[in-house]
Amino acid sequence: MTASTPAYTVSNYILDRLRQLGVQHLFEVPGDYASIFLNTLDECPAIERIPNINESGVGYASDGYGRFKGAAACSVQYGVGTFSILNCFAGGFVERVPMALIGPSPSTQNRELARTEGILFHHSTGNLNADMRVMENVTAAAVAIHDGASAPALIDEALTAMLTHRRPVYIEVWQDIFGVECARPRGELRAVETASEPAALQAMLDLAWQTISDAALPVFWLGVEIQRYGLQELAQQLVDASGLFFTTTSLGKTVLDESQASFIGTYAGPASPALTREVMGSADCVVALGAIITDDYLGIMAQDYARMVEINDEAARIGCGHYQGVYLRDFMQGLLARFQRRASARRYRLPQVSPDPQPSLLPTDGLTYDRFYHVLGDWLIREGHIRQAKLILGESTSLYVFGNLFGMPRDAFVAQAAWGSLGHETGCALGVELATGQRPLVVAGDGGFMMICQEISSLVRQRSNAVVFVMSNAGYAIEQAFVNLNAFTPQDNYAAFDLLPNWDYLALAKAFGARGHVVETVDQLRKLLKQLEHMDGVPNIVQVKIPLKDLPPQLRRLASG
Repeated sequence: MTASTPAYTVSNYILDRLRQLGVQHLFEVPGDYASIFLNTLDECPAIERIPNINESGVGYASDGYGRFKGAAACSVQYGVGTFSILNCFAGGFVERVPMALIGPSPSTQNRELARTEGILFHHSTGNLNADMRVMENVTAAAVAIHDGASAPALIDEALTAMLTHRRPVYIEVWQDIFGVECARPRGELRAVETASEPAALQAMLDLAWQTISDAALPVFWLGVEIQRYGLQELAQQLVDASGLFFTTTSLGKTVLDESQASFIGTYAGPASPALTREVMGSADCVVALGAIITDDYLGIMAQDYARMVEINDEAARIGCGHYQGVYLRDFMQGLLARFQRRASARRYRLPQVSPDPQPSLLPTDGLTYDRFYHVLGDWLIREGHIRQAKLILGESTSLYVFGNLFGMPRDAFVAQAAWGSLGHETGCALGVELATGQRPLVVAGDGGFMMICQEISSLVRQRSNAVVFVMSNAGYAIEQAFVNLNAFTPQDNYAAFDLLPNWDYLALAKAFGARGHVVETVDQLRKLLKQLEHMDGVPNIVQVKIPLKDLPPQLRRLASG
C-alpha cells in the first residue's frame, strides 16, 4: 500500500459485506462513538445513510426494510441508543426479520481508564459489556470487535447467522477499532443450509401424507416463514398440486397471492371472515407450514393440536409426536413430490356460508372502523391501487378488521402481528418504501401513532409518498375491548387509563412539513382517496374521525371468545 492509498478499515469491511447482501440504505441516529463509522459510510456511494429522529424510528425502519430486502442495517449510539432500540430488535427476533445493529462502544483507551481509574464514560451503565449482554437475548448472534485481525471472521459469523436464521444480529465495535486496518472480504456470505435427517423426514412425510389423505377437508395454514425463507414459489406449487384450500396467519398475510380461488381468508380466530371461521372449524387436518402460532390461536390449538401437522423454524410435529432434524423446505419439497405423483387430484368442497353483513355506505354516513375498511378496501382491491402500494397495519383494532381483506397480491400486507409493538406501523413505513419503491399506506391507531409521530419528520426528509391514516377515536379500543367489553355500551365507560388526549392533526402535519387531512364521512373519505392518487413527494397524515365507542364485529368476536 502506498502512502497515498487510504487504509482499508473495519468500517470499510462492514459496509462492503452489507453491500454484498443487497443493503442500499443504513438507518441511524448519530453518536460520537460511531463517528468514524458514519464518516466512512458517507464516503460509501453504494449505501445511503438514512437519518431518523429517534432510535425507535431507526429500529422500525430497519424492520420494514429487512422484511422485503432480506437484510437491513442500522446504527445508534452506545448505551442509550442500544437500550432504546432493544424493543425493535426483540420484535425482529420474534418475527424472523434479518437486521444488523452496528453498535459502537467506548474505545480501547476508554476501557483502560474505566478499569484502572473507575471512570464512568457517558451513556455507560458502568458495565461496558451491558449492551452486549442485553442484545444477546434478542439476536441470532452478538459479537464484539476489539481488533482488526479478528474483525473479518467475527463480522462474517454474525452476518451469516442473520442470513441463516432470518433474525437480528448485533455487531459491537470499539470506537477506535472502526478505523483500524483489516483484511478485505473473501468470497460471498450465504445462509448455512442444513439437510434434514433422512429417516426422520421420511417418517414425518409418511404420517403426514396418510393424515392428509384420510381427511375430508385438509387445509394449508401458511405462516410468515414461507416468505422469510424464500419458500413462496414452493408453497404455491404445493397449493396448485394438492388442490387444498389455504389460509394464513395474520403475520403471514399475503405470503401468497390472495386473489386465487384456493384462498379462504386470513385466519385470526374469531376475528376471521365468516368463510374462514367455518372452514377452519370444519377442517379435519390443518397443515401449518412456517407459522408462528400466537395466543390469537388458542381456540384452534385446543381443537386441533392432537391432529395438526405443524413445521416451522423451531419444531416439526404431527399431533403430539415430534420429529428432530426435519426442516421446513425439505418437508415441503417431499410433500410436493407426493402430490405430484398422485394419480388424480382430489377435489374439496367448501361449506356454504352466509357472508358477514355489510355496513351502510351512504355518502353522509359517519365513518366507523367497518365503513372505513370497506371504502378503503374497495379503493385498494377493486380499483387496483394496492398493486403499487404496501398496506401496513398497526397492532390495533384495524389489524383484525383489515385482516378480512380478500384479493390482496403477494407481499402487499405488513403487520407486526406477533410482537405487537405500538407505533411499528408508522415507524416501519420508510424502510418498506426504500426497500420496495412502493407507496406505504399505513393504518394506525391513534395510540400507536402518538408513540412514534415524530417519524413523520423522517418521512418528510426523504420525500416519502406515504399516507398515514390515523384512526382517531381518542382511546385504546383494542385494549379496552379485552379489559371490559361493556365499556362500548351507552351504560358504561372506558377505563381512565385507556383514554387518549385529543390532538390537532392538521397542526401536527404542518409542524412536520407533511400534508394534513381530516375525514368524518364516507363521501369525504372517497373524495380524499381520489385526491391522494395524484399527491406525491410529501407524506400525508389523515385523521379518520370515528366514535370512541365504535367496536367492529371482528374485535367484538375476538374479545368475547
